[in-house]
Amino acid sequence: MDVVFGFVGYDFAVLVADRAATQQIIVQKSDEDKIAVVDGTKIMATSGPRGDCVAFAEYVAANVRLYRLKYQHELDVKATAHYARNELATALRKGPYQVNALLAGVDANGPELYFMDYLATCHRVNTGGHGYGGMFCLSLFDKHWVPNMSRAQAMELVDLCVAEVCERLVTAPTEYLVKIVDKKGVEVIEYDATERLAKRREVQMQAREAARQAAARVGA
Repeated sequence: MDVVFGFVGYDFAVLVADRAATQQIIVQKSDEDKIAVVDGTKIMATSGPRGDCVAFAEYVAANVRLYRLKYQHELDVKATAHYARNELATALRKGPYQVNALLAGVDANGPELYFMDYLATCHRVNTGGHGYGGMFCLSLFDKHWVPNMSRAQAMELVDLCVAEVCERLVTAPTEYLVKIVDKKGVEVIEYDATERLAKRREVQMQAREAARQAAARVGA
């Protein structure tokens, strides 16, 4: 029942994940962080069994740090994505990771997002999602995502996606983490869907009421 999705903006990338760790019908944790910080300008959201996800994310982050210490050189986002993809492919015929991932980061080439699945597929994308919740976001990305989005536009799109998940998905999570990465680092936003969407509906109702009153005054 994971909800993981992300997209790129003007000079940043956004990853969003729910905070529920579940095993079939059992909720094990309600404060899980599914978005690992690989380094100061790269983050990776994972979907799948939590054991595999945590082990894989920690392994990638540790080896990226080791590479930097060993060679005094930082891997860019593309190289990190190919390294993670190679580890998934290597493990595929040994002890495969049941992990789907979104890797986002910012380097000299600008913001980038890479889609990976447990079969070691890897593609650079502008938008992507994993899990049942992520599937509901894909059509919204087709309609509402635009190149060079501002942060305000990005949060508006996050609101649309979370609202759609909450409406469509049975037992949809209400607690999310939003992580925004740019050249300065990673910003973390705790997202309470119940509270935020209630405020959003209130603002929309006020806007509709104001438009109705304005139309009534014009008609009079």
